[in-house]
Amino acid sequence: MKKIDIHLHAALDPVPGTEKFKISTGEEMLAHLEELQIEKAIVMSSRETEGAMASVSGNQKCRELARRFPEKYVWMCNLDENCEETIEERLREYQRQGTVGIGEFMICRKINHPFVQAVFQAAEKLGMPILFHMSPQEGYEYGIVDEPGLPMLEEALEKYPGLKFIGHSQPFWHEISQDAKPDLKSRRAWCRGPVREGGRLFCLMRNYKNLYADLSANSGGCAIMRDEKFGLQFLEEFQDRLMFGTDMVNTDMVFPLGEWLDRQYQEGKLSAQAYRKICFENAKKIFQL
Repeated sequence: MKKIDIHLHAALDPVPGTEKFKISTGEEMLAHLEELQIEKAIVMSSRETEGAMASVSGNQKCRELARRFPEKYVWMCNLDENCEETIEERLREYQRQGTVGIGEFMICRKINHPFVQAVFQAAEKLGMPILFHMSPQEGYEYGIVDEPGLPMLEEALEKYPGLKFIGHSQPFWHEISQDAKPDLKSRRAWCRGPVREGGRLFCLMRNYKNLYADLSANSGGCAIMRDEKFGLQFLEEFQDRLMFGTDMVNTDMVFPLGEWLDRQYQEGKLSAQAYRKICFENAKKIFQL
């Protein structure tokens, strides 16, 4: 069955000097996506204004990629941490240019930081879903920061009930199990082993209908596949708010979740309704594709 990939990275044009970590162009990705039965993909922006990453996949490049291949790509915009008072104005302009949301939002600030809160406020007002990468602490790589147990995320979910939060990365998915350890190494690791029921993520998904989840990469994939019985239960219960994605950056990458979902459906372990919603229907609805 065809899928929509809500989390893809691709360059507009060939990127020199990336031999060690290849970044494929959107054109190079086309055949790979077809092979994986992905009919449409949402390209993540790396930043807003000009800079090293923007030259590869910033707002301008992502917008142009979607314009060049409209049948295959749509794009999400990003924001740089500046000019808090113009956030809404900037987002309105990106909406005018065709963005379907904000992502991958990854400013390395605590969720309760004024700039992050201002982005949430504007996004809620404008009806823009926000797909965020989570970091375990400020100054550590990239992503908005929360503490073990995700207390600041819960506060945001309560404060902005009209905003669709789409969670992603290891510290987010780490909280699926009740025995999630609070140390940095554990929060950065891919999930393994049986899931102990009662995890904070499970509770937040039950209590807040504005919390959605991105199943991409080994963070989301491992969280679901680590414990098949629990994973299938999770997929069925939250089928309206889970979305398939890959987080691929080049044509050499293949994450196992897509094939795993296909197999669970074919073997009758995952309902046809949940399978359709997770693979493409939810994305079509949420991003108005």
